[in-house]
Parts: sequence; C-alpha cells; structure tokens
Amino acid sequence: MSQSVVVTGASAGIGRAVARAFGARGADVALLARGRAGLAAAAREVEEGGGRALAVPTDVSDHHAVEAAADEAVRAFGRIDVWVNVGFASVFAPFTQIKAEEYERVTQVTYLGFVNGTRAALTHMTPRDAGTIIQVGSALGERSIPLQSAYCGAKHAINGFTSSLRTELMHQGSNIRVTVVQMPAVNTPQFSWVLSRMRGRPQPVPPIYQPEVAADAVLYAADHPGRKQFYVGSSTVATLVANKFAPGLLDRYLARTGFDSQQSGDAGDEHREHNLWHPVDDGTDHGAHGTFDDESHRRDPQLWASRHPALTALLAAGAVSGATALGLRAAKGR
Repeated sequence: MSQSVVVTGASAGIGRAVARAFGARGADVALLARGRAGLAAAAREVEEGGGRALAVPTDVSDHHAVEAAADEAVRAFGRIDVWVNVGFASVFAPFTQIKAEEYERVTQVTYLGFVNGTRAALTHMTPRDAGTIIQVGSALGERSIPLQSAYCGAKHAINGFTSSLRTELMHQGSNIRVTVVQMPAVNTPQFSWVLSRMRGRPQPVPPIYQPEVAADAVLYAADHPGRKQFYVGSSTVATLVANKFAPGLLDRYLARTGFDSQQSGDAGDEHREHNLWHPVDDGTDHGAHGTFDDESHRRDPQLWASRHPALTALLAAGAVSGATALGLRAAKGR
C-alpha cells in the first residue's frame, strides 16, 4: 500500500524536493502552498516520478484552510501517514526595521503554520493511532543570528512546541511520532524572493546544500520516526557545539561577521517583488533550486553520521583512543 503524505511549502525549495522524493517512491502526495504555478509543476514532478499528486492551494497561516486541505487529502488518499511541515516566511532586516505587521506575518506563517499543520495531522492520525509528523527545522532554531530575528524566533518556538507535544503523546502512550530535522543553509528560491532591507542581496551563509540533501534527510526521518531529532550539515552541528560551549564567543563572532556573510556585493532592492504577503510563484514556477547551484553541496557526510549514531560514536571513541595512545608513546619516547 502506498504511503499517503502531506507536504506544506511544496511549491519550491525543500518542500518541492521532499514532495518529488516521496513521489519517486510511489507515494500519494498532497502538496500545500500558495503559488499555483509552483504547485502545478511540483504535482507534475510527483506524477512523473510514479506517485499520485493532489495540489491544494493553501496559506498555512489560516488554520481553517489547512484543516480543509487535510480533509481533502484524506478524501483523495484515504488517510495521512506522514505530514511534513516546511512552509515558512521571513524578513531579512535589523529588528528595528521590521514593521509590526511583518513580524506578525512571519510568526503566523512560520510558527503557527507548523502548529496548524500539526493539529490537522493529529486530527486524522489520532483515530488510527498511527502516523509521523516531521518538522523541517533549522540550525537557526538552535542558535539565532542577526538580521533574521523573526525567522529565528519562530524556529525556536517550533522546537519548544514540538518538544512539549512529543511528551504529551508519550504520556498518552500514542504511536504517533514527531521528529525535527534541523537544516543548514540550503539553495532555495527564498533568497530571490524574501523581503529584505539589507544593502546587499540576500545570500545563504556557506556551506550551502542542495534541496535534495534536505529531502533525503526528511525521507530518512520518515522511515525512522523513533529519533526525535536529525541534524543535516556539519555547519549545523558546529553551530550547536559552539553555542553550547562558547556562547559568548559566538555572540561576538556573529556580531562581527553575521551581517556581511548574509549579503552579496550586489546592491539589494527593498522594492523588488517578495513573498511575505503574496506568492511570487503564482504565475511562474521557480523550481526547487535557488541561484547558488555552483556553490552548493550535493552530499552531506553529517547526514550519514546522523543515520549511524552508534557507529559514529564508536569511530569517534576509536579516534580519541588512537590519539591518546600516540600521545602516550610520544611521552614515553621523550
């Protein structure tokens, strides 16, 4: 029996790659997003890969719309096995330059969009006591950076919400699983259509990964829902370690480098078309990839490590033991 999957933010970027990857498995995929052209193209890719597609234009900040989309997916496919929350919005600007209504909009889409999706998923999963909910998170939900306070705050909120929900499900003895996949910088169209008030054009902070790397991680998480968290990209892990052991030093480093690293030398344009209020891909499909293909990695050794934590720990222990032995030998030789 085919898996039945719902993906939000499915018209572009990570969501697009995730939908395509599930389609290649022959899954039934309901695609939720605002951009109709992007949705239609994503649906074609799912079907070309061997899956069945249902495109449902949806603003995830509207809980009624999300619930209606979930109902439509169940009518079409019979159930929901996996729900993947991806859709988000952002503003690149210092906090004092972000208008109150813009901040609220980012929070409604990025945080409450995940809440709305999770609630809709649980409505249909709870009677069956089965299903997996995957939150596509970010390293910025573990450690904030300048110029993205609204997005970082929303991603932190998603982590807190998900941890709380997970313990509630455990208390109930539920078989529904909730997991988070923390992402690094990914080459998506968001840098071309995000609202920005920076002097330069927005760019991801290297190392940058292709959306297919993110999609591989999401599919692995769907297959191994017992893990509460997965980390993609060595930069994600490095950020977590630095924040845990040297948070003050990291503050100073980001204050010094975090502004220039997020913008290119090309002049920015505050008045360019952006997707905060309306989709940019409603009339034109932008695909899964952004404009940083040449700089982006197509593989991630860290994902392998996340898939094999016991072996990774064993190799690390072996490396430490080997280094210790070499040190002792050197000491004896002196």
